[in-house]
Amino acid sequence: MNDKKKNSENIYEQITFPKDWDPTSLSDVFDLRRETMVPTGIGNQRYIGLEHIDSGRMKISRYGGESEIRSAKNKFYPDDILYGKLRPYLDKSVLADIKGICSTDILVFKVDKDRILPRYGACLVHTSAFLQYVISTTTGVNHPRTSWSSIGKFRCSIPKLAEQSIIVHALFILQQAIAQQEQIITKTKELKRSLMHRLFTYGLRGEELKGTEIGLMPESWKLTNIGEAYEFTTKPRGIDLSKYKELPFIPMELISENQRLLHKYEMRKSFSSGTYVQKGDLVVAKITPSFENGKQGIVTNIPLDFCYATTEVWPLHGVDGQSNIEYLHYYLKKSDVRNEIAGKMEGSTGRQRVPRNVLFDAKIPLPSYEEQIEISDIFISLDEKIDATESKKKSLHDLFKTMLQLLMTGQVRVKDIDFGEINV
Repeated sequence: MNDKKKNSENIYEQITFPKDWDPTSLSDVFDLRRETMVPTGIGNQRYIGLEHIDSGRMKISRYGGESEIRSAKNKFYPDDILYGKLRPYLDKSVLADIKGICSTDILVFKVDKDRILPRYGACLVHTSAFLQYVISTTTGVNHPRTSWSSIGKFRCSIPKLAEQSIIVHALFILQQAIAQQEQIITKTKELKRSLMHRLFTYGLRGEELKGTEIGLMPESWKLTNIGEAYEFTTKPRGIDLSKYKELPFIPMELISENQRLLHKYEMRKSFSSGTYVQKGDLVVAKITPSFENGKQGIVTNIPLDFCYATTEVWPLHGVDGQSNIEYLHYYLKKSDVRNEIAGKMEGSTGRQRVPRNVLFDAKIPLPSYEEQIEISDIFISLDEKIDATESKKKSLHDLFKTMLQLLMTGQVRVKDIDFGEINV
């Protein structure tokens, strides 16, 4: 017995399948489809590459076109299983609902429908046992791949078709619920991007607009510099750090590209260098590519009124009654504003930074303090909706992985589930 087959047997023996399930190898229920074609460049075939497959998902959500590719590709048909053999730990596999062509780094499986349902097969290749097995069969360091000759040796047990049908019904309900949450997140982010342009241009009061060097803005708004409206935080004189056994510290890796509030920090007894930051400050990454990627956030949840952060940030705070820090946070998230500042970075390639004077001199349209807060609150509410939906999506994903393991191994039988009580 070769090592791969032995490994498959070892994984198989770790699972106690129901006695009425049929033991099998994947090669007994899957067949590798070997049809290929060379795209003409003018056809209308749908193309799927690994970049079109989301990890852990079982349905195709996006495609490419035949015109995008030139070399020979694999053909697939409805009910085929498309499995990414490159870096299989990414768990990229989907069930085809159309015909088309795909990357040669995607294996195309045709299932024996007399023994296994296509949707059941799609679930099978996402199980932890299968994932563990295929990862052990990869060859290559920089581009690890598995192969059909290895995958075909995977051992499992499968129920009768009737039970398979009920199992995949439950699992695909969860997959559909996850997809719905993703759609909500996508639509909310699109709305936020649209409002970014509208609110920073037209405001909330329906005022007449005036032209400025950065474009239109409401008549009552003031065009100013960030450094004139906000203050750069500096370490106060006379602060005695020796009385603190340890201090909160925020390294660059704990500064998010997406989160408004920075909740995470490290407690350090000592550090060779750092930037003084007060609670409530907005810290903005100044080094490439962190600045371009949007690494910034408002410091909260620290145990003291101040902390230290990486030297690669600029800390700023608002002026009471004049400038709201949340407003600045969202303004700096506008892609055109960030690109304008990034174009003035200085330093050698790969180590460029935003100089203090560039951020200081950057223009910002400033409404009344009250309107700043109102605009910020709109974006905060959208971010809270995105965060809540992301949390629900994660819970559904965790539930799916748990149910996938329990149902596909028979640890929980579908006869024991009341589907009327499933609420996703």
